[in-house]
Amino acid sequence: MQLKILGTGCVNCNNLETNTRKALEKLGLSAEIDKVTDPGEIIAWGVMSTPALVIDDEVVLAGRVPSVEQLADLLASA
Repeated sequence: MQLKILGTGCVNCNNLETNTRKALEKLGLSAEIDKVTDPGEIIAWGVMSTPALVIDDEVVLAGRVPSVEQLADLLASA
């Protein structure tokens, strides 16, 4: 599983990364997490509101920071 956190480094972007790591730990999964901070690359993903999460090259959420439990559900179904 390959994950990308799309965001310019704001507090919400960092919170999404933290919650994603906690969700992975909760599920006992390991994944490579890349941070994409370049605005042009973020827009190329079709994301207009950050933070956003990409799982295996699919944008699964944008514009909010879900709870650890919500992220665990997303990751488990990926």
